Amino acid sequence: MRRIVSGGQSGVDRAALDVARALGILYGGWCPSGGWAEDLVTPPGLLARYPLLTETPSTDPTERTTWNVRDSDATLVVSPGPVSGGTALTTHTAASLGRRLLVTAGDDIDTVVAWLRAVPPGATLNVAGPRHSEWADGYRVTRALLERALAPWAVPRA
Repeated sequence: MRRIVSGGQSGVDRAALDVARALGILYGGWCPSGGWAEDLVTPPGLLARYPLLTETPSTDPTERTTWNVRDSDATLVVSPGPVSGGTALTTHTAASLGRRLLVTAGDDIDTVVAWLRAVPPGATLNVAGPRHSEWADGYRVTRALLERALAPWAVPRA
């Protein structure tokens, strides 16, 4: 994996960014104008913690979601059950753009690792899922999953 992108919303998105940084994998992605997230509502919001994110022109999170899928080679959705809201928009956009897509509850590491191995080298991976207010365990589940699944792409520290 060359790069991990996410919109930075609390929960699943934030876990992806934190794991990418911990493993030395380049991170980025689009976030709403002002760096808005449900727990960081005042500018610069997310941008203070994740300066490699880029603001969309709009404060509408659907723009961020659509652009992150559009600009990625594959999308991994981590969700405990049927997707809804922004997560459903993510899966719909990935399907309509013909992007590789895997939806997981986060408990099937072997499936995720096999799917990631099939993603072309040098790819950009979008990671998405419910925000913290919709799935309180999302950050923890996603972080544990990605720490194991993305370990082969970790960048050795100098």
